[in-house]
Amino acid sequence: MSDTSRWAELAARVADGTRVGRGDKVSVFLTSEEALPAADAFVEECYRRGALPQVLLSDERFDRHALRHAPVDVLAEPDPLEAWSMEWADVHVSFRGMALPVDEPADPDRLAAQRQGKGRVSTLRWQNTRWALVRVPTPAWSAMIGADHDVVLQEFFGGCLADWDDYRDRWQRLADGLAGEEVAHIQSDDTNLLLPVRDRTWVVFAGANNFPDGELATAPVETAVEGYITFPGRFWFAGTAIADLRLEFTAGKVTRVDATEGADVARKLLTMDPGASRVGELGIGLNPMVRTMTGDLLIDEKILGTVHIALGRAYPECGGVNESSLHWDIVKDLRTPSGSLTVGQVEIIRSGQPVGV
Repeated sequence: MSDTSRWAELAARVADGTRVGRGDKVSVFLTSEEALPAADAFVEECYRRGALPQVLLSDERFDRHALRHAPVDVLAEPDPLEAWSMEWADVHVSFRGMALPVDEPADPDRLAAQRQGKGRVSTLRWQNTRWALVRVPTPAWSAMIGADHDVVLQEFFGGCLADWDDYRDRWQRLADGLAGEEVAHIQSDDTNLLLPVRDRTWVVFAGANNFPDGELATAPVETAVEGYITFPGRFWFAGTAIADLRLEFTAGKVTRVDATEGADVARKLLTMDPGASRVGELGIGLNPMVRTMTGDLLIDEKILGTVHIALGRAYPECGGVNESSLHWDIVKDLRTPSGSLTVGQVEIIRSGQPVGV
């Protein structure tokens, strides 16, 4: 299949997932030119279905100028055009190319303020629209992490163009089996984290909101998470590198943050508002087509054999009540001999291998 055909098929999948139909107003964000083929195919698909797409170039590389010069109160406010588009639209889709992070240190206070403003736009997105995010790999990013770009791209399309009906049925059976279990337990030689999930709902994500997609998520009891979790290696959030992050929790709240790189930024993000230092989401990666850890959270969180927590805002459909402008997914790779994940009596990952999924 040619690249043009694959982008067209992806566009149709995104339009199906967000239920684009005649008369719908569709807000489209393009964050870098590398994602243009995906956005172009989607815009055509919207017009074909009788919808009205409007495209906003919201290139993430412009953020560095705001970080240098904008007043803090301006950074903390949502972008007015982006916020307005969420109120105007019935459907929103962001095409986010994996542009290289800017090699420039960021002031933690200013970065946290900027993330607060962006978080408010994100909240408007899931409150007001039928939405999807598409994270598009780029040759530059593959080169940066030392991966074969053809392999990364093949995994991307495989993870987007899956048989979602089949996966959804299988994963829903798993979700049903977890209902009533009380505590999720993440373990490895550097992690021991308990996340109570009693009376919370497990929700399947299969080809509707994220591309690539494929996860099972819930909202842990926000006042009851206990223990510690470590994320070896380097990943990026808000254009900032964070390496070897370790978080400790007591009574649901992060009480200690350590990292060999980006520790000040991580600590500052968790003081953004009262909910930022608590876990809003526990997610289990289920997509067998996505295998390469890229350092990009929107892709890595879907990998079968991984688990992720999100600090900050919880999804109400999971039964969560934690509110925050932050929703920071952090991925733990359990594909190691000591990696395990259990939910009550149900084993999900044993000795680094997925079981029962």
